[in-house]
Parts: sequence; structure tokens; C-alpha cells
Amino acid sequence: MALRLREATRTLHTEVERAGVMRQLLHGSLSRSGYCALLRNLHALYSSLEAALQHAGTTHPVLRELVPPVLLRVPALEQDLLLLQGPGWAQELAVTQTARDYALHLQQLGQQQPLLLAAHAYVRYLGDLNGGQMLATRLTRQLQLAPGAGVAFYSFGLAAPVDALKQAFRQCLLRVPHASAPYDPVEATAAHWRLENALVQEACDAFVRHRALFEALDAPGQQA
Repeated sequence: MALRLREATRTLHTEVERAGVMRQLLHGSLSRSGYCALLRNLHALYSSLEAALQHAGTTHPVLRELVPPVLLRVPALEQDLLLLQGPGWAQELAVTQTARDYALHLQQLGQQQPLLLAAHAYVRYLGDLNGGQMLATRLTRQLQLAPGAGVAFYSFGLAAPVDALKQAFRQCLLRVPHASAPYDPVEATAAHWRLENALVQEACDAFVRHRALFEALDAPGQQA
């Protein structure tokens, strides 16, 4: 499942890396205020996603297994925002309409099609695990931070546990398309493919939404 998602989103993934503030971040030109704005908007997304996953996990245990507590990012984002922006970060930093719309979409999925949250978890958490260490090092140098300060968002522990988390995520993701399969084997096969196709489409939508968010954060006035 993870391989199919990766292949289906490969082009979009490349486009997102070149969009708006993400391009600045990867090229070493993102300001501290711009980075705080990014974290604030990611906080809005993760707050919605993690609340929806927690609620849906009561009826779909596979979602709870997909995103164990060690992966949850809201506390780490709040820690970084407190250090980099200060105690008033929630009031001082704006949430873009793009992020608000995305957060609402995640809430609606949680209520109507909770298993599709797995596609957004794939885009966010597996991306964080894959690129987190590199981005933490780059940001520490770019923003002249003390070692380990302001980059809790990218911290999942040592390299070996990170690899184990990635492997566990991929293995659990394989089970998601089977999570609501009916007993009848013929209908179960059809339901599996319908859900798998829907997950691919939702992952593509997640990348499109991220591209729009990164471009919105790069608009004039957003990083003032």
C-alpha cells in the first residue's frame, strides 16, 4: 500500500517540495518568522488530524495502531512554537484559510470516512520520519538555534527507532484497506480495492492541499 501511494504521488511530492515556504526551507532562505508561521499552520492540521484519528481509533483500531502516541506531533509543535515565538504564539500567528479548510476536511473525514484519514497520516507522519533529521539539522544551522532547541517537531529518537517506526507504519498501512471488509469473500475483495483506490486519491488530494498551503504561506504579508 505504501509503495502504491508513493508511486501515485511521486510527481505531486516533487511539486510540493518546490512550492512556497517549503522551497525556502529546503534552499536555506526561510526566515524565523516564516518558519513560525509554517509551524502554526501545521499545528492546526495536526490538531484536527490527531483528534480525528483518536476518535476514529475507537471503532477502527487499525488507525490507533497506525499512529501510536510516539508519532503524535501536536505537543512537539507547541514546544517549538513556545520557544521560537513565545507564549502568545496562538494569538500572534495567523492560520491561513487554506489550513482552516484542510483542517475542516480532516474533521469531516473523521465523521464520514474515517479510514481515509490513513492517507493523510501517510503524507504527514511518514514524511516527517523520512525527512525529519535532515530538516532539523538544516533549521538549526539556518535559524542559528542551539543544538536540539526549536526542532522537537522532527525528533523521534535515535535512528534505529525511527527506522522501526517507519517499518511498523508501512506494515500497518497494509491492513487499512481490509479494515471494513464484509464477510462475503467476493464483496470483501471489491471493498478492498474500492478503499485502496480511495486512499490513493485522498493521498493525492493531501499533497495538493499541502502545495496550496505552502504557497499561501509564501504570499505577501504572510511572513511580516
